[in-house]
Amino acid sequence: MRILMIAPEPFFEARGTPFSEYHRIRALVDLGHTVDLVTYPFGQHVSLPGLTLHRSWRPPLVRRVKIGPSFAKVPLDLLLAVKALHVALKWRFDYVHAHEEGGAIGLLLARLLRVPHLYDMHSSLPEQLSNFKFSRSRLLVSAFRALERLMVSRSASVIVICRYLEEVARAIAPDAHVVLIENAPGSGDTEGTPSSGSVRASAGVPDAAAMVLYTGTFEAYQGLDLLFAAMRTVLAERPDARLVLAGGHPDQVGRARRAASAEGIGAATVFVGERPAEEIPSYLQAADVLVSPRSLGKNTPLKIYQYLRSGKPIVATNLLTHTQVLDATVAELTDPTPGAFGAGILRVLRDRERAEALGRSARALAETRYTYETYVERTREALRPITGRIVSAEAP
Repeated sequence: MRILMIAPEPFFEARGTPFSEYHRIRALVDLGHTVDLVTYPFGQHVSLPGLTLHRSWRPPLVRRVKIGPSFAKVPLDLLLAVKALHVALKWRFDYVHAHEEGGAIGLLLARLLRVPHLYDMHSSLPEQLSNFKFSRSRLLVSAFRALERLMVSRSASVIVICRYLEEVARAIAPDAHVVLIENAPGSGDTEGTPSSGSVRASAGVPDAAAMVLYTGTFEAYQGLDLLFAAMRTVLAERPDARLVLAGGHPDQVGRARRAASAEGIGAATVFVGERPAEEIPSYLQAADVLVSPRSLGKNTPLKIYQYLRSGKPIVATNLLTHTQVLDATVAELTDPTPGAFGAGILRVLRDRERAEALGRSARALAETRYTYETYVERTREALRPITGRIVSAEAP
C-alpha cells in the first residue's frame, strides 16, 4: 500500500513521539508498504527505503516547537493541513495514517480521498492540557475531548502506545479496532559507539563513583525536581555519587542546573546535554542505576523500554505511568516523594546482588515481550481492517 502519514511534530527529533513515528514507519516499510510523511518544517533528515518526506512551510518567527500544546502549533498545524492536502491530491493513496492531533486533518483527507483512516494515539489530547499546564478552560478541554472522540470513533483502526490509552479508546468506542503497540523498539536497539569508560571520563565520573543516570526530556512532568531533592538523601550516604543527565535543550539545562544548585547538589550533578541516539546505550552501560522520576501523566516513558534492554537496575516512581510495564521483579518502585526515591536509589547501590537480579529480569522481559518481531506483527494487526477493505474492494 501507499500510505499518506501526517505527523504534527518535528521529524526527526530525539524525543518520544518522533521516535515512535520513526519506528512505526520502519515497521510499515518492513511489511512492504511505502510511506509519504507530511510533517513540520523542523527536524533532522531521515533516509529510509520506502519513505518520502514532505515538509510543510514554516510560519514567520517560529523557529522551533516545544513538546506538548503551544500557540505555535496553531499556524504550524494549519500549514501542515495545506501541505497534506497538496500531497493527497497529487498521488493516489490507500489509506491515511495520522498521529496525535493530526488525526483531525487525517479524517478530513480520508473522507475526501474515500479511503480508510488510522489514528495513531500517543496521548489523550484533553489530558495534555492539564499535564502541560497549558489551559484550564473548560471550553477548550471539552473541544479537545470531542475531537478525541471523533478521531477514535471514526477511524478504521486505532493504535495506542500503552494500556491506559487502550482503556481510554475502548471507553470512547467499545467496537473500535484498537491495537496496543508499545514503544518497545525505541532508540535502544542501536549499539552504543563510545565505551563505558570514555563516557564516564567525558562526564567526569570516577570509576569508583556511583553513577546515577537520567535520560530524556526536561519537561515538568518528568519529575526532575523530585530527582534533585532525592539526590540529597543519596549524597548524605554516598558522597561519591554523581547524577548524570542526558537530554534537555540549552535553556532547559540552564534552568535545571540552577535548580540542582539550589538543592545543594550542583557539584555532584553533570549535564551532558542532548546526545545522539546511538550514544545513549553507552551511557546506559556506564551507569550503576537508571532513574525515571516521572510524577505526572499516564503514558509509559519511551526510555523505560530502553532501560529494560540495557540490563541495568531501574528506580522509578510507583505510578501508572511506570507500572503498566514495570513491577517489583524488574525495577525498584518507590513512592513519588524525594525521601522514598532517594532511599530506593540507595537500596540498589547497597545491594549489588539485588541490583544484578533486577537487571537480569529487566533484560529477560525486554527479550521475551518487547521484541521487534512482536512489534511488526502488532503493526500488521492494526492494518487488518484496512487491508481487508482493500482486498474486498479489489475482489470483483
